Amino acid sequence: MLDFEILRLIWWGILVFLVCGFAVLDGFDFGIGILLPFVGKTDDERRVMLNTIGPTWEGSQTWLITLGGISFGAWSIVYAAFFSGLYTGLLVLLFALFLRPVGFDYRSKLPDPRWRNAWDWALFVGGLVPATVLSLAAGNLIVGLPFQLTDELRSVYSGGFWDLFRPFPLLCAATGVALFTLHGAVFLHWRTEGALAERALRVIRRSSPLFAAGFVLAGVWVGLDVDGYRIVSPIDTSIAANPLAKTVVKAPGLWLNNYRLFPWLAAAPAVVLAGSWLVVKCSAGNRHGSAFVVSSLMVIGAVVTAGGSMFPFIMPSNTHPHSSLTVWDASSSQYTLQLLLAATAVLMPIVLAYTIWVYRVLRGKVTVEHIRGNEHTLY
Repeated sequence: MLDFEILRLIWWGILVFLVCGFAVLDGFDFGIGILLPFVGKTDDERRVMLNTIGPTWEGSQTWLITLGGISFGAWSIVYAAFFSGLYTGLLVLLFALFLRPVGFDYRSKLPDPRWRNAWDWALFVGGLVPATVLSLAAGNLIVGLPFQLTDELRSVYSGGFWDLFRPFPLLCAATGVALFTLHGAVFLHWRTEGALAERALRVIRRSSPLFAAGFVLAGVWVGLDVDGYRIVSPIDTSIAANPLAKTVVKAPGLWLNNYRLFPWLAAAPAVVLAGSWLVVKCSAGNRHGSAFVVSSLMVIGAVVTAGGSMFPFIMPSNTHPHSSLTVWDASSSQYTLQLLLAATAVLMPIVLAYTIWVYRVLRGKVTVEHIRGNEHTLY
């Protein structure tokens, strides 16, 4: 059996990997939904946009379900505290996601322009709201959430829905929306041609510097004014630990400590910032595959920057810092982690191989002529 400490690190890595996979694959789906009413000028162009992601968007959303399932199995205390505390926000997320399957399936059923236009805006909401809610949640995790653990380790959340809309999380939400919009525009530029591709390129040129500015501003804010957290009491990382047994301090700038301890971690924000310049160059030069790889690395770099800065914290508490949940005291038992790891080692390669195969088979441009030739079989 693997050492408990190693197992916890592996499962923290799997958690980050799943967040990255979801953000990369669903990120450009959200971005195309956000762009749908603005970049598609005709009904044919909007159908082209929808069909660039039509065969794959459902598969991409299963990463979110997998993420929830893994959190429940491997980080059950975090799952309970996060879902009970942010219940209203998660309901908003789910209702927005409901608009996506309904919109895809029903939009082109009737030829009425008003019907189709209404569903275009519904799909816009189905892209914008999840991108906003997830980025807002990330920002709130960085500043900490108002909760405490009782002696029985039950989570008691003391905040309200509107408390989530604090200045720093709002900046994270705006920056996240800019990143997903950029990612969607890069994919759209790759999969389309003509005037539609030209408009996508204009979005890339505008959204990339906008995202970079938000990312830099958030980094400066974290360094100067946002409270970070640090464990100051001894903690045995190889045994089952009570989250309440540790002592935690919080102060501005502590989230930057990991960059002093692990300088290689600075590669993550460096990739993000270099990518914001390179993605425009690659897209302008019609190096579509390279541009998409770069925008994907930007998404991964942003996730790793946040997760690496917070490590080992997963869910800090800003009202009762000693109740914060970390890699070392919020995991399931060693036996559970070992069992889940065996199942993941078998299933994850199959999922990855299938995903790569699907995208390879469905590669190529989607055109207006293709839509008109398959009027009744495409979205």
